[in-house]
Amino acid sequence: MTSAPSIMLTQPDLQRLERLLDSLDDYGPAAQALEEELSRARVVEPSEMPASVVTMNSRVHCLDEVSGKDYHLELVYPQQAGAAGTVSVLAPVGTALLGLTVGQHIDWPTPGGKLLKLKVLAVEYQPEANGRD
Repeated sequence: MTSAPSIMLTQPDLQRLERLLDSLDDYGPAAQALEEELSRARVVEPSEMPASVVTMNSRVHCLDEVSGKDYHLELVYPQQAGAAGTVSVLAPVGTALLGLTVGQHIDWPTPGGKLLKLKVLAVEYQPEANGRD
């Protein structure tokens, strides 16, 4: 079995995500998956984050390599999820997107049991690249 590739996170994102995990009443599989992602992250200052990496509040353009369908998703905290195009970091696809770089792939199991194979085509907006953390 191969280990998952390391991901990059900014120090502020790591701190906010750790606070989120600490605040959860129901520490289920989603929280455990996020905690595993955080434990293998390489932490950098916001100014050192490449613009091609998916960070919190980033908008990404993904392609389902099976159907050819495009997705434009914004990775958000759970309280911001619910609007069209937003994905909570606690959703399996949100956890998987965190820290990915342009060109990387993830498998996204949908609630209906289908498996989408998503490739990150572009990071359309990243807070760190725009002077925000």
